[in-house]
Amino acid sequence: MAVSPPLPSQSLEAEFEAQNSESPLLQIGNDGLTKRVIRKGLTWQTPFFGDEVEVNFRGQVENGASLESSYDKGSTFRFKLGQCEVIKGWDEGVGSMKKGERAIFKMPPNLAYGEVGSPPLVPPNATLIFEIELLSWNTIRDLNGDGGIIKKILKEGDGWATPKDADEVLVKYEAMLESGMLVSNSDQGVEFNVSEGYLCPAMSVAVKTMRKSEVAELALKFSYGIIQNSDRIKEPDGFLRPDFKITTIKLELVSWKIVTDVTGNKKILKKIKKSGEGFDRPNEGSHVKVIYSCKQKDGTIIQKKGSEEEPFEFTIQEGQVPEGLERAIMTMKKAEQALVTISADYFSDNNSQGEGEDTPNNNNNSNNKALYYEVELVDFVKEKPFWKMDNQEKLEACEKKKHDGNLMFKAENFRRASMEYEKAVKCIEFDHSFSEDEKSHANTLRLSCNLNNAACKLKLGDYTEASRLCTKVLEKDPLNVKALYRRCQAYLKTSDLEKAEVDIKRALIIDPNNRDIKVEYKELKLKQKEYNKYESNIFGTMFSRMS
Repeated sequence: MAVSPPLPSQSLEAEFEAQNSESPLLQIGNDGLTKRVIRKGLTWQTPFFGDEVEVNFRGQVENGASLESSYDKGSTFRFKLGQCEVIKGWDEGVGSMKKGERAIFKMPPNLAYGEVGSPPLVPPNATLIFEIELLSWNTIRDLNGDGGIIKKILKEGDGWATPKDADEVLVKYEAMLESGMLVSNSDQGVEFNVSEGYLCPAMSVAVKTMRKSEVAELALKFSYGIIQNSDRIKEPDGFLRPDFKITTIKLELVSWKIVTDVTGNKKILKKIKKSGEGFDRPNEGSHVKVIYSCKQKDGTIIQKKGSEEEPFEFTIQEGQVPEGLERAIMTMKKAEQALVTISADYFSDNNSQGEGEDTPNNNNNSNNKALYYEVELVDFVKEKPFWKMDNQEKLEACEKKKHDGNLMFKAENFRRASMEYEKAVKCIEFDHSFSEDEKSHANTLRLSCNLNNAACKLKLGDYTEASRLCTKVLEKDPLNVKALYRRCQAYLKTSDLEKAEVDIKRALIIDPNNRDIKVEYKELKLKQKEYNKYESNIFGTMFSRMS
């Protein structure tokens, strides 16, 4: 890229020393380098050490001879910044410049050729003056810090986002051996999951640093160029061999699909087909409108709901759609379209909790196979947060959620029921603005929800949490028989027999005719008898061995 030189109306030294309020002298670093900007740059970015820069320049020795000039040669000069390919003053000076900037630098001997000089033009201890124009640069990065993958950006990408491990990328590439032989390419593009990789280890490392439409050249060493997953790479002539070691890849990131790991364990994955609008997403209690279809792996449609004319409407966390799908929808934005994959493992883990009555898992997926959903979130209205509610709205919301929890409990969906009871309690958590009547009502609701939640925790096997919830109730109502009874059940499950006996005896004193308490007391006595027998056997064995 040849550029016409500035008019030689005065020497570099005179131009540098000229007083100019629009281009004051700047101090670069702490080693005496000074700079006067003649023309400002076009961007805010500056090159980094390691980048390959392209410049035009002319120079002279202070009070001395003119030096080499790219203008005289008719070609630009390229070098790698910070790699000792030029004098230190150039590395520091060019590193301070922006694209398109033209500046004059005064470089003291310690940043130039020092005490030795560079005969015949540069004498010892000479100060040099250079005018430099930064035309462009290619960003070069050592991606792993070990020299194994050196990335040179040939074309900057769009935006700022880069793919993540779970995403699926579409790339075009050309892969070559050290000899320059082309061994693999994909003009039409190839799609792969970043975490699984493709062709060689360098591909997945590099794409995570690239922006959309970016083109880069990768120089590979060590094991980064070794062929992997060769069975997945389609070469029409069968030329690619596993023993090949790739040294250069020209790589273009065409696009990618964002994949969200909804559960954090890859059991529910959401791949975005069409990005949504804005930043908001549905929350618990939101009223949503969706269109979705559910397929098995062979493409068989087993459920379809909603249409463009009449989307399917439901309320989040009311058990109207499969829980796995609902969790994915809560990560979506308005007008977003996505593919949701729910693995067989997810159904196995959640089978005992139920997925709602009208779900593919219950109706057509008895073998717990993976399911594939195509979903569009047409619109949604978020539930009003409790901190924006007035007192009456808080009490009404608490009652509604408690009612929803009761329905879930009757349907034996204990996990969802527990969640509803917890949300109900949150609605009335802060009651400092309540009247005395409202506080009394809220306290009754709170006790009831905590007791019901304790029953859920017992069903779910979370005995520690069940006893904690019962304790909260007993702190407010020490004579609450249900709380004593359920805490006793929890203690029995954790073999805390002494505490269980205290609770059951207190319950019997309060309600001596309660049949359930009597049955629980008998179970306690039976467990105590079994434990005493166990202890006797242990001690008997010990003493017999001692004898």
